[in-house]
Formats: sequence, C-alpha cells, structure tokens
Amino acid sequence: MLYWMSSFSDTVSVLNVFRYLTVRTGGATVTALIFVFWLGPTIIDMLRLKQGKGQPIREDGPASHLLTKKGTPTMGGLMILSGLLVGIVLWANLLNPYVWIVLGVTIGFGLVGFYDDYLKVTKQTHGGFAGRARLLIEALIAAAACYSFAKIGRPDFSTSLAFPIFKDMVVNLGWFFIVFGAFIIVGAGNAVNLTDGLDGLAIGPVMIAAGSFGFIAYLVGNSLYSDYLQIHFVNGAGELAVLCGAVIGAGLGFLWFNAPPASIFMGDTGSLALGGLIGAVAVATKHEIALAIIGGLFVLEAVSVIVQVVSFKLTGKRVFKMAPLHHHFEQLGWTEPQIVIRFWIISIVLALAGLSTLKLR
Repeated sequence: MLYWMSSFSDTVSVLNVFRYLTVRTGGATVTALIFVFWLGPTIIDMLRLKQGKGQPIREDGPASHLLTKKGTPTMGGLMILSGLLVGIVLWANLLNPYVWIVLGVTIGFGLVGFYDDYLKVTKQTHGGFAGRARLLIEALIAAAACYSFAKIGRPDFSTSLAFPIFKDMVVNLGWFFIVFGAFIIVGAGNAVNLTDGLDGLAIGPVMIAAGSFGFIAYLVGNSLYSDYLQIHFVNGAGELAVLCGAVIGAGLGFLWFNAPPASIFMGDTGSLALGGLIGAVAVATKHEIALAIIGGLFVLEAVSVIVQVVSFKLTGKRVFKMAPLHHHFEQLGWTEPQIVIRFWIISIVLALAGLSTLKLR
C-alpha cells in the first residue's frame, strides 16, 4: 500500500523512500511487531475464554508438561498471521506475484493448521485433522504455488534446481519441479510443526530462517548483487524480503507472550503457516538445498521422528528416549530453557553455514 505512494515521488520527493526494499522490509518488521504487541493480550484473553481447558497435553509426553502447560490456550498463530498480514499489506508491493503466491501458501497452511487446532481443542484429543487428508490438502496448495512459480519465472530456469557452491550446476527438473517443490514446502511446514513442542523453541529458529531467507531474497532479486555473487537472478523475488521481515516482527511480538512460561502456544495454526512460508520462499528464490542447511534444526527434528517410527516398527526398539528430538533431551535431564537456547544456538550456526554458500562459488 505504501509502495504505491512512491509513484508520487516526482511531486513529493520524500515519498521516494518507499521504493527502497530495505526501508519497506524494516517497516514491515516494526509494523508487525507493534501490531502483535498491541493485539496480543486481546487475542490471548479471547482464546482462553473460548477454549476453556486449552490445548490438550499428550499423556505419553514428558510428565512435567501435564503440570506446567495444562490449560494454556493454543492457536497463537492467529497473532502471528495477523501481524504478518498487516505488515505485508502496508509495506509490500502488492502487484508482485511472488508476494501473493507465498502469501497464499501461508494462509492456506494456516487454515489447515487452524482446523487441526480447532478439532483438538473442541474434542480435547490429539487426533485432530486426519493425517492423510491434511497432507493431501497441503500438497495441493504447495503444488499450485510451485506451478505458479514455474509460470512466472524465466523459461527453463523456473523449473530448475540450482546447487549451492557450484555456480554452473543447474538441473532442469521439467514439470517434476512441481512435485519436488511441493515436497519442500510441505516438508518445511510439517518440520516446523514437529519442532513446536517447547515454549519459544520453534519461533526462534523460524525468525533466524526468515532473516536468512530475507537476505537471500534481497540478493537474488537484485541483478547487481546476484551477478557479483554469481548466484542466479530471480526477477521480482526480492520483494519476498518484506514478507520475511514481517515474519521476524510478528515472531518477536509472539515470543514476548510465548517466552517461558508461555501465555499461549503457537499451535498448528502458526507452525504450519510459518514453515510453509519459509519453504515457499526457498523454492521461489531457488535455494531449496540451502533450506536443508539453514533450517537444519527442523530437519533434525523431523528425521528424529521418522527414525523413531521406522526403528520401532522394524525392530521394536526406540533409537531416542522420546521423539521429536527435543523431548529426547528432556528425558536426559536438560531443562526446557537449556534445550531452547541451545537449539537456537544450533540454528544460528546452521544459518551462518547456509549463508556462507552464497560466497563459496
């Protein structure tokens, strides 16, 4: 919305500031932060009143959670998404197709997560939305987004997979790109969902990943920087930096209320939406492989669940004391703050490693 005001810069020169991507990214961050701060208490009170008993706590999970987390409302993702939307609408170029595609994935995944949270809260069960049906809907949303990316991008390159470090290594996947991209987006959404198990655990790495991909989007969307770094230029993708900035702002606002002991949980509403957003930005900017590094913590959490399930089904034995991985360390005696802060440190190290691939070419 404010970007449109830059068209009057010939008359009022100060309005030219709204053309700058860095200014609008910062504006989206601050706007989302302030909005979540302002609206947060109202949303928490409303959800606590509506939900009564709050999010049901797993009886097979850590015993301490039954005491410390019982009665805490969920669906805190509504706070994040509201701040995110306000920041984007105010500061992003709404004529940019990448903005609407990624926003579509975010809202679509958020609605799936909201329905899942709604079923869990109203029925006081962990069953929620049937797993296969949920994955199918997510896959359809992600596939539609990847098809759109392929249509608006450069011919041939829009359906290609670029490899970090190797500047000339590009593999054209053809229309298999839609399947591959959808897998990345759905995988990212559910990996963040699995990570969201402790107060503040998921939102920290999400903001770190958003900051990393905001930087990547800014570079790949700028022909001068992308040429200098010898990374592949994606015209229009730079605008996604504004979305990533809004994620950071909304995330910081949410963390104020989610810090231990949490006043509200993110729920599937937030975790699926944010994971889907990061996955979609990675696909749009052609940095899908870098996502596996930058979002390595999410990968580890997801892999721990897969390994645990496969091992138990094949051998009857568990590799970890409990899955996902953060529960394993709880069982080893680590305190919740120790796990959260140490996992944040791991996320920062992995983000730096992922960003280093921009120069190692």
